[in-house]
Amino acid sequence: MTGCFSASAILLVLTCAFTSPVNAQPLNEKLLQGMGNDLRKLSPLGNQERPALRPENKIPQRAPVKPQNTPAPSVPSANANFDFYVLSLSWSPSYCADNGNRANARQQCGTGRSYGFIVHGLWPQYDRGFPESCDHRQANDLVPRDLVSELSDIMPSAGLMRHEWRKHGTCAGISQRDYFSTVQNAYQAVTVPPALRNVTSPRTVDPQLIEKAFIAANPGLPADAIAVTCNRRRIQEVRICMDKGLKFRSCGEVDRNSCRSRSVTLLPNR
Repeated sequence: MTGCFSASAILLVLTCAFTSPVNAQPLNEKLLQGMGNDLRKLSPLGNQERPALRPENKIPQRAPVKPQNTPAPSVPSANANFDFYVLSLSWSPSYCADNGNRANARQQCGTGRSYGFIVHGLWPQYDRGFPESCDHRQANDLVPRDLVSELSDIMPSAGLMRHEWRKHGTCAGISQRDYFSTVQNAYQAVTVPPALRNVTSPRTVDPQLIEKAFIAANPGLPADAIAVTCNRRRIQEVRICMDKGLKFRSCGEVDRNSCRSRSVTLLPNR
């Protein structure tokens, strides 16, 4: 990211800004004032027309990790016909606000749950479009209980895991266990900004600032490799593009799917 401030300076200001109460000055105005209005000098993330990409819809708050130092991913088979992955991190409070009463959402949204960002999925993607439900022989394979338990901190729903395996995992050209191992590795490759790990009350935010926070927290993450999506004026997901080796890579189609609103609600962890 270009500009006259270091990543640590931006993260410090973002941390202060994200902890402002919801009835305080809008987040973007406070950030601009805190930087002496110099944020205006930063290159914008782009205002292109943003076509829809797809209708997809208690993580441990770990300390920042050194960037891009992840275990070796499982290598997709030669006949895995896709170009890159999209790691989709869902803001659980938004999902639960709309779906918390559903029986299949109880594991994620039940009383006492305190999830923030969770893994929605790891999606094989083409440069234009995406494959889905690729191997009908494996589509009905159940996800073993030990895998459900192992990933419960980042994918707190057995139903979500089954869905993601059927629709997306079967397109990765690897076994079910290798797919979910790759999901874990992809999650570990991304640092969630400190200000977004434990949100205690509703905030009004600019989605572009959330993008900038992720870029500052993840050296090497290009501005056109991330999209923050929104739904009903709430933050919905952060989508990050990775190559098959789980390194960040640009992805124009995904980037153009970013939220177009400049003011949305970030609900508190639940």
